[in-house]
Amino acid sequence: MGGMPKLWDETIEAHRRSVQDATLATTARLVAERGLRGVTMSEIAEQTGIGRATLYKYFPDVETILAVWHQRQIGQHLSDLGEVRDRTQGPEKKLEAVLTAFAHIQRERVRHHHAQPHGSEMAVLLHTDDQVTQAQHELHRLIGELITDAAAGDTIRDDISPEELTGYCIHALEAAGHAPSEAAVSRLVALTLSGMRPEV
Repeated sequence: MGGMPKLWDETIEAHRRSVQDATLATTARLVAERGLRGVTMSEIAEQTGIGRATLYKYFPDVETILAVWHQRQIGQHLSDLGEVRDRTQGPEKKLEAVLTAFAHIQRERVRHHHAQPHGSEMAVLLHTDDQVTQAQHELHRLIGELITDAAAGDTIRDDISPEELTGYCIHALEAAGHAPSEAAVSRLVALTLSGMRPEV
């Protein structure tokens, strides 16, 4: 006899995921609108449409909900960059495509935070945790591997280590967060790539 039927089990799991997804989205929106101190668990439960006791089964406090939401955002960005890499052919094209995608992510992230009354406060709060450090390591690894592959094909200079070039790329393209247009982002990516070309 053992356990619940598989379909029932999957239905419960799907419900759990939908509750968590709604909770994360609601919390992120409220904190961006009102600031961390302006949001309570009761309000999150009410706006998510669940009981407060149910909410506490999933999360102990607002900070934890926000941290989980941020972890998902980071994971999604890294996943998106991996997909861009995998669907692009050729070492140099892969590098250009991933750097372009990264620059656009930076621009959208900053625009989103600035569009919310407490977006800047939320950005500072979220970018001080261990998840960000780990994500930076993953980002460095991803871009570093692409630079190494492109350098092997003589399209990227090899007189500077891939580690240094990776740091250069990431710091240069973080400026895309304040780019005034999509065209400005494209120019910044082109400038960043030109700085890595072999000297003639």
